[in-house]
Amino acid sequence: MTALLTLRELSPGDVLIEATTPAVSRESLQAYALASGDSNPLHLDPEFAREAGFDDVIVHGMFGMARLGCLLGEQLPVESIRGFSARFAAIIPVGRALHCRAMLESRNAESATLALELSLPDGRVATRGTATIVLGVGG
Repeated sequence: MTALLTLRELSPGDVLIEATTPAVSRESLQAYALASGDSNPLHLDPEFAREAGFDDVIVHGMFGMARLGCLLGEQLPVESIRGFSARFAAIIPVGRALHCRAMLESRNAESATLALELSLPDGRVATRGTATIVLGVGG
């Protein structure tokens, strides 16, 4: 895949991949809740979310992490991904598009570490993560 080849040419801090997803819909949250088994009403019931202090339901943190995973899996050979982790830094409101990007953090002859970010339209980073990519696989 070209992203893996490009990874060999980047300098730390350079963006490898980025994409903006469509706005997260209520239907997406319901489908995610069903698939994941996480039916917390904070993600599904607007009245419950308002009583908890939010304007509306909020997106599952793991939904955001999954978007970052999709970014990697769509652009890199899946077998090259050896590690993937994330931390949730901000609430993701429903109805917002999400901007995902992966930047080269470091690289040696065998592998690279990517810094991952999922941002909201206002620029706030909602999810930060890292991924370890083996360079000798699929490219």
